Amino acid sequence: MFIKEMSRHECSSVIQAGRLARLACCNEGRPYVVPITYAFTGNCIYCFSMPGQKIDWMRANPHVCLQVDEFSGERQWKSVLVFGRYQELPPEGRWQRECVHAWSLLEARPNWWEPGGLKPAPQAIAGSSPHVFFCVDIEDMTGRAAHEGEA
Repeated sequence: MFIKEMSRHECSSVIQAGRLARLACCNEGRPYVVPITYAFTGNCIYCFSMPGQKIDWMRANPHVCLQVDEFSGERQWKSVLVFGRYQELPPEGRWQRECVHAWSLLEARPNWWEPGGLKPAPQAIAGSSPHVFFCVDIEDMTGRAAHEGEA
């Protein structure tokens, strides 16, 4: 098996083709990693969540990391790390257009709301949805690819 560094273009291709990432955030020196559905365009990764620990932590510390993987087999895979900043997209005010854009990109994916919208315990019925749209403004990305055969 050979492993190579991927170019930014190759990393972007993996992110574009994917739909599920692992989002890492950190608060008071403690890491937290969760799966999240996303949509990618330009220099932003758009996501959705209900309020909870990850939103609280990203509000406190906007530096985040996402990992996106693509597997073709045990010895053939690609893995991309994205480093960026959390930006909440409220549905009103200066971020309204961006929030609608995030929604339109995400809703094109089947079951886009499940990882961010489902909770492990029963939830009270709310009068309005407290969902949160956000983006990760990409600062840097790196990736590696493994494959069989010659380098």
